[in-house]
Amino acid sequence: MKHIHIAHRRTTDQTEQTVAGHLLEVAAISGRLAGKINASEAGRLLGLLHDVGKYSKAFQDYIKSATGMLNPDRDDRDNEYIDSQALKGKIDHSTAGAQWIWQRFNDYGPQGKLVGQMLAVCLASHHGGLLDCLKVNGKNGFQKRITKEDVKTNLQECLQVADNEVMKQLEGLSGKEFLENFWADLVRIVAPEKKDSPVIQQFRLGLFTRFLFSCLIDADRINSADFEDPSKAKARSNEPVDWHVAIERMEAKNASFQIRNDIDTVRRKISDQCRQRAEDEQGIYTLTVPTGGGKTFSSMRYALHHAKKHNVDHIIYIIPFTSIIEQNAEEIRKVLEQEGDEFPWVLEHHSGLEPEELDWRTKLITENWDAPIIFTTMVQFLEVLFGGGTRGARRMHTLANSVLIFDEIQSLPVNCVHLFCNSLQFLVDHAGSTAVLCTATQPLLNDLRNPDKGQLDIPAGHELVDNMTEVFEQLKRVEINNLVRTPGCSEEEIAELALEELEEKGSCLIVVNTQ
Repeated sequence: MKHIHIAHRRTTDQTEQTVAGHLLEVAAISGRLAGKINASEAGRLLGLLHDVGKYSKAFQDYIKSATGMLNPDRDDRDNEYIDSQALKGKIDHSTAGAQWIWQRFNDYGPQGKLVGQMLAVCLASHHGGLLDCLKVNGKNGFQKRITKEDVKTNLQECLQVADNEVMKQLEGLSGKEFLENFWADLVRIVAPEKKDSPVIQQFRLGLFTRFLFSCLIDADRINSADFEDPSKAKARSNEPVDWHVAIERMEAKNASFQIRNDIDTVRRKISDQCRQRAEDEQGIYTLTVPTGGGKTFSSMRYALHHAKKHNVDHIIYIIPFTSIIEQNAEEIRKVLEQEGDEFPWVLEHHSGLEPEELDWRTKLITENWDAPIIFTTMVQFLEVLFGGGTRGARRMHTLANSVLIFDEIQSLPVNCVHLFCNSLQFLVDHAGSTAVLCTATQPLLNDLRNPDKGQLDIPAGHELVDNMTEVFEQLKRVEINNLVRTPGCSEEEIAELALEELEEKGSCLIVVNTQ
């Protein structure tokens, strides 16, 4: 009788998930997610390898002891109970797969070494965040992990007892053809024809690696959570978003807006221009509109139609301040969500939300931003791209095949400019996303002081609003007159000026400090 190797055991009814079942199911999910950047085979390979170490006797004794399958009170010779509490987190089951792929490609020269390391880093890191391959003290963290003794990683033992189907798929996926195809993808991403600096080229490889890491983490977490609680699987959105429904509701709202004055006329014109430009190709666009020009609804109208046109998965609205994110999200929610919807259209994710106020489904979809429209902050966006651990990295693949709207982009921290530009360009060039930079004061992210460190490529004609100067003039509502003089005004003079303004204009506001 074939020995059953257990990956998980459900706490409610003691149903067992086999290692083979877990590996094959994670491979399918990871491959689907990695397909967003044309790397489905790499995603499948990572899924098949990530928990190969669970085939070891050490892990099997651990999980059986932890789930009550082995009895600590039995004292017969066959009882292999161990103290699972003492060994929690100490049995290495992630390094074996990393060693296998590294050894598999290591003999294929420099190309094989790079490909092997990129995949091995994802595998070795999937429980604690990406490895720090080169530490501050100069030591090689990757080399230390990949050369870990077999007595601790149990690679050879695992290969001897692994299920035939797992090994068959591993052998079929990891041949020379895979290496050549993967290398071609790396060349496409590095884009040597652009003649960027080596630092930027390597930065892109790092983003590609993190993207694969994201696919593996999310696939592993989804499969594990859905096995433990099958009701979660039913709550996930696995079907393509029907943007037509949201578009109908947005267009109905737009048609209901009444034109009461000249400003409303300008707002309608801006919105209509955004609607028209939504049919354009994917890329990086700017939406330069003064405060009060209706950027929130106009940009969302653009995003909905653009999403339908290009079959994207998500619209992600990124705002710098939590003080306005709730208001904007609620305005869009009122338009798009109706009672009886099968799923919530809008998800908020920011530090201002109290966990106890969220229902279980919201918590579930927040883990990987599994919603059509996500409102989040620039802090969360940067955390997804650069944060340590696995929580933020898990969401990175959601940034692919999406419309990314950045509100008040001029608030981007100066020390993050080059990181932001290189990352956004990667998402647009290689992950099928479109970006819209919204503000009244557009920063020159395509004309930076140090372009060799990375800047955006915004083609001519990618401003969504025509005749910006005219629009700003039409929406001009404030005229500033400098009445400051030396040595200054007395309280009586200021009071007299206020009375004059009140009499002439009908209202007057004075702003003073706390003195």
